[in-house]
Parts: sequence; structure tokens; C-alpha cells
Amino acid sequence: MKRIGQSLDRIVSRLPDLKPVLMKDLDPGDRLEIHTRNSVYVVEILGDGLCHVSGGWFDRKGLAPFLTSITGCSWGSSIILMEIAAACGLCMEFGNRVVTSPVQRILVIKPTRVGLN
Repeated sequence: MKRIGQSLDRIVSRLPDLKPVLMKDLDPGDRLEIHTRNSVYVVEILGDGLCHVSGGWFDRKGLAPFLTSITGCSWGSSIILMEIAAACGLCMEFGNRVVTSPVQRILVIKPTRVGLN
């Protein structure tokens, strides 16, 4: 039991090094360009936990843009970090149970917000 606790502590201590994109920091209209080891995904945040996903598995299956959610990220195991949308070194997990290969690069694109003065 002690070994599991030490492993989890080590995992949690590494999180800031992964430069995560947190779910709470994403707004409707934001886009993520996710480069994984095997594919490129484009995720458009819609709001209410939903997003449209294109690229990778979704394009290969002819389903893009696919309406789903981001469940979180993992190391490809059963531990899902639900507060993280994407992080280098982790696998993204979508609501339809698609799990990406490890993320290599993330580009966050915020829409230009034009305010009236």
C-alpha cells in the first residue's frame, strides 16, 4: 500500500512539468491543435463540456468533426486526470473512449475578442 502512495505522490509532483492545458482555462470558441506521437487532432471547444474533434482516429473513421467531450488525460492507464484537457507526455481521452498516443505538442488558439468601447 505504501508503494502505491509513493507512486501517486511522484506522479502528482511531475504534473507542473507537463505544462498542462486545464479544462477550467478553456472557453467556448477556443481551439486546441494537439500533435501526438501518431496523429494531429483539432479540438474546438463548444461549451457545456462538449467539443468537436477532427483529425487522427476521427478522420480515419470518417467521423470528423465528431461531437464528444474530453474525459481527461492519462499515462495510458486507468488513472485519468480529469482536470487536464491536454499535456505533453500524457494521452488524451475523449468521451467516446478514444485514447490518443502521447501528446508531443499543444497549440491553444483563443479567438480574437473584439470589444466595443
